[in-house]
This record gives sequence, C-alpha cells and structure tokens, in this order.
Amino acid sequence: MKSQLLFVYNADSGLYNTLTDMAHKILSPETYACSLCSITHGVFKERDEWRSFIETLPVACTFLHRDDFHRQYPKMNNLALPVLLLQSDEGLVEILNQESIAACKSVNELSNHILERLDELGIRGEGP
Repeated sequence: MKSQLLFVYNADSGLYNTLTDMAHKILSPETYACSLCSITHGVFKERDEWRSFIETLPVACTFLHRDDFHRQYPKMNNLALPVLLLQSDEGLVEILNQESIAACKSVNELSNHILERLDELGIRGEGP
C-alpha cells in the first residue's frame, strides 16, 4: 500500500450539511466546529492557495467528512476531529491533531505544520 494523507473534516457530507455549514460560516464563523474547513475553504469553495499546496505534496491525499470517516474507520470513532492522519502499511499515524489544526490561522501556517511533520517522518516534498 502506498502511503496517503487522510484529511478528516469535523463536518458531515451531503448537500444539506454543506448548505448548513456555509450558513454557519457566514452567520457565526467563530463558533464553526471545523477549523480545518475554516482554514482550507472559504464560504463557497476551496481556497486556491490550499489546492496549490496539496498538489505539491509527495503523497496522495484523501479528504473525508466525519460521517464517511466513521463508516470507513469505525474503530476510530473516538478520535477528536478535525485531524490529519498518515495511512501506510503500518496503519494510521496522527500527523496533526484537533488542537494543532485549530492553532493554525492561515493556509500558510497549516501548510508549514504539515511539511514539518512530514519531514520529521522522512517524507520529503517541494513545499508551498
């Protein structure tokens, strides 16, 4: 198995949930539950600088909503979300936890943290 990064949002999939999330971001952004979404997406779409960063990473990336993640990884239901995990032959390794992601205030800051963690694991990329 090739390694991949799993970005797990603290938001559920589906049109209704997407519309509800959009409204929440507009009306009360400070109480929005998914800091990963807040950093990587504007109200209506993914941020261009985030997409550009993802394309530089040396591993494949998968993006999962909370409900999809819980279906695919039922033993991980107690994991605090959002979270960034590395999936490899050895299993899942937490790269950035909920607190680390929430501490980031920009795409650039989150990108740098991701690159630092990948570097610690010996996974080299081009960077942003």
